[in-house]
Amino acid sequence: MAANVCRSMLSHAATAVRGSPPVFPRMHTVTLIPGDGIGPEISAAVMRIFEAAKAPIEWEERNVRAIKGPGHAWTIPPDAKESMDKTKIGLKGPLMTPVGAGHPSMNLLLRKSFDLYANVRPCVSIAGYETPYADVDLVTIRENTEGEYSGIEHVIVDGVVLSIKLITENASRRVARYAFRYARSNGRSAVTAVHKANIMRMSDGLFLRTCREEARNFEDVNYYEMSLDTVCLGLVQDPSQFDVLVMPNLYGDILSDLCAGLIGGLGVTPSGNMGADGVAIFESVHGTAPDIAGLDKANPTALLLSGVMMLRHMGLHAHAQRIQTACYDTIQDRKVLTKDLGGNSRCSEFTDEICRRVQDI
Repeated sequence: MAANVCRSMLSHAATAVRGSPPVFPRMHTVTLIPGDGIGPEISAAVMRIFEAAKAPIEWEERNVRAIKGPGHAWTIPPDAKESMDKTKIGLKGPLMTPVGAGHPSMNLLLRKSFDLYANVRPCVSIAGYETPYADVDLVTIRENTEGEYSGIEHVIVDGVVLSIKLITENASRRVARYAFRYARSNGRSAVTAVHKANIMRMSDGLFLRTCREEARNFEDVNYYEMSLDTVCLGLVQDPSQFDVLVMPNLYGDILSDLCAGLIGGLGVTPSGNMGADGVAIFESVHGTAPDIAGLDKANPTALLLSGVMMLRHMGLHAHAQRIQTACYDTIQDRKVLTKDLGGNSRCSEFTDEICRRVQDI
């Protein structure tokens, strides 16, 4: 059995009363956004594995493209918006934003459309997939809506561009509160706020102040502060010293990918975006890989583990456990792996093996 089962995992067993009719779990509808490039292939793989695990999920598939809405503002198609408004839960493959398209990143557009304010990425070492770092077990929580990615920039004069970093107390407070709640509910012992307040005293200073204030409400969780450069140094020296990291948008974009590199890359790293009113979209954060699209070479692990995060978020812990165990055991066994995982198997063969294992658990 593979190690590294997340500490937040709960064991749920359904028991049947003798002589009573079988009890079937309530079906949950999830919005599926297959995405571009290899997205449809890895989405199909995840659906097959969920079916093999008898996960009570019905998929409502929607395509997402940027369109002009009222007032010529960029938005997502109405049917995708309506689906997410109804289901509140989405699973998304990689999306491509063509260079020079004139519209914002599709991922950014989704975050803004549903106010997905916290990006959560657990980074846990996978047994059988060796990297220079062993026993990595940390979580990055990134403020997802403002900072340098607010899109506030303009030309002052030719050759000079001003880009504004936006930090607000409201956005800082809710992501800090989410980080502490996440730590408490998942058995994590510490939250570290990542900053550059020594340089950006007002903006990062405001972020730190709200983190300190929220920390007072969670005395059972240790609270630390550390500058971005010191965290980067510490991560490559000894990632085990970190537990939960919370930070503004740009820092989170950088550090979350750095942490993914510690465990083998974006191809094995799950991700979830949490929003207001219970909305959440789980996603693979790697690229669309158009060079291998349609060739049955893609690795569905990142999207599958994001789906496992989604199941836990929905309270379907037993199904999440079965799928994660089957995936990790397949990787640890090292007999049926896609090329990027060190094997020569096709995506369909890797998927078949996980399906076989999940049915045997």
